[in-house]
Amino acid sequence: MEWQRLHRDTWPAYRAWWLSEGSGRRPDRRDAEAALARHMPELVDIHAELVHLAGDDDTVAAMLTLWNPPPFIVGCSQTVAVEPDPAQPVLIRNYDYDPRLFEATIHRTRWSSQRVLGTGDCLWGLVDGMNGSGLAASLTFGGRRAIGRGFGIPVVMRYLLEVAESVEAGIEILRRIPHQISYNVTLCDATGRVATAFLAPDRPLRVTDRRSTTNHPDEVEWPEHAEWTRSVERLQALRELEHRGHTADAVVSAMLAPPLLARQWDEGFATLYTAAYRPAAGRLTYHWPHDQLELALESPLPEQHEVVLDA
Repeated sequence: MEWQRLHRDTWPAYRAWWLSEGSGRRPDRRDAEAALARHMPELVDIHAELVHLAGDDDTVAAMLTLWNPPPFIVGCSQTVAVEPDPAQPVLIRNYDYDPRLFEATIHRTRWSSQRVLGTGDCLWGLVDGMNGSGLAASLTFGGRRAIGRGFGIPVVMRYLLEVAESVEAGIEILRRIPHQISYNVTLCDATGRVATAFLAPDRPLRVTDRRSTTNHPDEVEWPEHAEWTRSVERLQALRELEHRGHTADAVVSAMLAPPLLARQWDEGFATLYTAAYRPAAGRLTYHWPHDQLELALESPLPEQHEVVLDA
């Protein structure tokens, strides 16, 4: 099975990450599974099946819940453009992360009542994706230092896309789940509804109609991080594209060039892909400066796709 191969190839690295602060800092299997059952009951059977495929290992079982994991930070920029003919939203995002830590998997699953397609992380989580109901979602780091008791964002994104069928339903899920650190999640659906939710472990969820976000909330709260990632400059670039009403193709082109394209390889901040989700059509296109990959919810994935990220 493909998932078993993914687990076999990546588990040593994931185990080292999960235990990097010492086993005493992580929840045990019982507490982690109880948290999953309490907050995301629809994932319990899927989680149990994956744990079974992994050999019923207690550490795997706890890690897959992503309940109170070692905190991790990504960069990222995202915006929603509108295609005029036919009228449909396009969620476009740059995923900025350390390439040495990137799982580099695409998930096309039917683990619940609907198909889900997106970019994988943490073995079954997602950092962006869409589902068969026409809902797309993507995340960026929220630019705050606060850490609380809650879930790592990839499993929350998986849950959202397994269960929700609209932006409104997705927002309600984000509102009730405890989050470990701050993230900005942008959602759009086939009706054209768009929302960006600002998640935090120490504040109530705040929902806006913003189409663009990078790595800070309303005001910069972590100046060093914002300066390192050029969060303010990237957001200004996205808002200018939005103000001018650029097409999705034009936005993608802008994403593939500075200041939105990051190339700080040695510092672990580089754009690993640009994704354009068209949830109304069920289509996803990954873009790189010299390549692209077109996928669809109802079409099988290629076994692999090799990309040269930088000359």
